[in-house]
Amino acid sequence: MSLKEYNRKRDFSITHEPSAKVGRKAGNRFVVQKHAATRLHYDFRLEIDRRLKSWAVPKGIPMKTGEKHLAVQVEDHPIDYIDFEGTIPKGQYGGGTVMVWDTGTFEILDHTDVDQGKLHLALKGKKLKGQWHLVQMRHGKEWLLIRGAGPQKEVSQRSDDTSALSGKSMAQLGRSNRVWTSKGTTPVPAKARDPIFIEPMKARLVALPPAGDEWIFEIKFDGYRALAFKHRSEVHLLSRNQKDFATRFPEIARAVGDLASRSCVIDGEIVALDKKGRSSFQALQAADTGEARPEIYYYIFDLLELDGKSLRRHSLKDRKARLEELLTGVPDPIRYSASLEGPAGPLLSQVGKLGLEGLIAKRKDSVYESGERSGAWVKLKLRQEQEMVIGGYTEPEGSRKHFGALLIGYYQGRDLLFGGKVGTGFNAGVLKSLHEQFSQRECQGCPFANLPEPRRARYGQAVTATVMKRCHWVKPEMVCQVHFSEWTRDGKLRQPVYLGLREDRNAREVVREKAG
Repeated sequence: MSLKEYNRKRDFSITHEPSAKVGRKAGNRFVVQKHAATRLHYDFRLEIDRRLKSWAVPKGIPMKTGEKHLAVQVEDHPIDYIDFEGTIPKGQYGGGTVMVWDTGTFEILDHTDVDQGKLHLALKGKKLKGQWHLVQMRHGKEWLLIRGAGPQKEVSQRSDDTSALSGKSMAQLGRSNRVWTSKGTTPVPAKARDPIFIEPMKARLVALPPAGDEWIFEIKFDGYRALAFKHRSEVHLLSRNQKDFATRFPEIARAVGDLASRSCVIDGEIVALDKKGRSSFQALQAADTGEARPEIYYYIFDLLELDGKSLRRHSLKDRKARLEELLTGVPDPIRYSASLEGPAGPLLSQVGKLGLEGLIAKRKDSVYESGERSGAWVKLKLRQEQEMVIGGYTEPEGSRKHFGALLIGYYQGRDLLFGGKVGTGFNAGVLKSLHEQFSQRECQGCPFANLPEPRRARYGQAVTATVMKRCHWVKPEMVCQVHFSEWTRDGKLRQPVYLGLREDRNAREVVREKAG
């Protein structure tokens, strides 16, 4: 794995973890770090190829001969991480207390190799002595850490809670608000304050463009809606469902922190652009499926607060003028989403020729109505796209691996209604990544209220009771975005194509979108 993923997940202006750089010479050290993040686990790291190959071990290192524990491979870490311990600030990736639980050297036995998915190790540490095996399982990131031969002295409760580097306990490390390394101690930044979240204003889907000169138009981007909250040196970047985007897009968080204001709240869209400069939701997903990460931009279209003063009751025209002034001369990845004026028809025609998704029309005098879909903002789509909830999948056929098609749907009241199968739009990385996530959400019962369907010959696509026996069901928690040609009379998508996962949406909010 590349160290780019390590760097991408961290904002080094906030966390004091070492920045990613490949070591100058090869070594054979190992470290086990006890990590109290969202859940307590142990990180097992080996110095291989001038970086630390890393596995998260939820149940800790197995101690009895033949004992097996799951080990999930994570991104490679820089060599300097081998003596990192202390506090990772809240809101950062892996936020919590880290202890150097054990450290020492290792030897690879029996000509095994990490690239072959099998390692036979002899560890010589302060706490761990003996042999262990790492064996890769069918799902690429999942391994088994197995205790092999050799005597192992029992680790006492006191030793389990004592750092092999500083001699401190987890509680002492957590209270100290400092980072210990072999190079000394470093203060950790004060804990960031959680902002008061402002739910974003929403646009209503319409079939016909609005007429009149009281409207302005903006390009409809195909990305992640995100609000940025800046207060002095603190920056929060949050999705519509309040997921932390700062750890996923640290370059944007840093750019917001550099804006020439003491504080501000801004609304915009995080996008990746294709070779023709069009926003591409599929390109935005690339980094999560092992592909090269595209250039990321934050197109900002609204200013909600500036230097402690709320602007939400000001007109859109006034807010846009102040936003443009704030962003004048600001470099990438931040970009100002400019207004387009003129009749909607010619604008839509030009947008269509450029292959863009559509336009957002906004009344010039509109105030910012948090969480509302009042009609002061409307969206004009040139492409049929819909967010859908994943409720299951079918077995793969032919040469395809992992799964055949997704079974997707939408909510109508409390019921999840089946909306069809989507079997195209996946590459090998997406198939593998989705299947790994399905394994964590397996459930026995079908989540769709309208399955099985009556048997009928049309298209041969009916999910009958017989077909359902070959389906796999998952908890309806994951939301995906699909492109399609039209809705059928019985509420199914025709010719759906998978575009990517929508991490910024709650499944229960996904309904069939109809033009008003």
